[in-house]
Amino acid sequence: WNRVRDLSPQGAGSFLFNYSAAALPPPGREEEEMSGNKEEYEQSQLYRIRHSTAHVMAEAVLEKFPTGRVAIGPPIEDGFYYDFDLPRTLTPEDLAEIEERMKQLISQKEQFVREEISAEEAKKLFANQPFKLELIEGLEHGGLDDDGNPTDEVVPITIYKSGRFTDLCRGPHVNSTADINPKAIKLLNVAGAYWRGDEKRPMLQRIYGTAWETKEQLDEYLWKMEEARKRDHRKLGKELDLFSQ
Repeated sequence: WNRVRDLSPQGAGSFLFNYSAAALPPPGREEEEMSGNKEEYEQSQLYRIRHSTAHVMAEAVLEKFPTGRVAIGPPIEDGFYYDFDLPRTLTPEDLAEIEERMKQLISQKEQFVREEISAEEAKKLFANQPFKLELIEGLEHGGLDDDGNPTDEVVPITIYKSGRFTDLCRGPHVNSTADINPKAIKLLNVAGAYWRGDEKRPMLQRIYGTAWETKEQLDEYLWKMEEARKRDHRKLGKELDLFSQ
């Protein structure tokens, strides 16, 4: 489990806990189903859309904060996130501005170009990005993938370029930002996450977002999230009232 702190006004600094690949799924048939669903998802167009949207978000964030440092930005079950080391704490206004810039970048219909490079080339390219340099070291010596997760595979060092942004990334991505629907993306919140899940390492700002193929799918997802929030709020209210009696 990765320990992350909610930095949103609603979260008031409370800690959240997010499932990571390091946690073991329950054994048996459920494990097989989870594995099968994960593999199917990772081969889907939606997975590529979310991964590519995280890439576009990183580009927009670095435009706003040129001295920012980037860590990892994977797709997750219902969206994506990207971790940043930035000169100040992000605000809701920042998220709105970043999201608007993302839509502008998407409209430029930039191609995603993959390139395999050597460790030395990667180190020069990301010389000012210490988190990327650490990931490159892991790839160079083996045993870790481009997100820093343990792996038995030999993972090549690859980059993806889109517009003015280049990222250390194995992909996959969509062919171009034209494959991302700007009306079907939404930045959700910011949380603090320790680098590599280690509380002795720097705490980064993690921006969570979601992306879908259609606006209708996005609207349905946001509605479900809001309904779940209301249910949790009512449940908490009942519990607090019970304890107060």
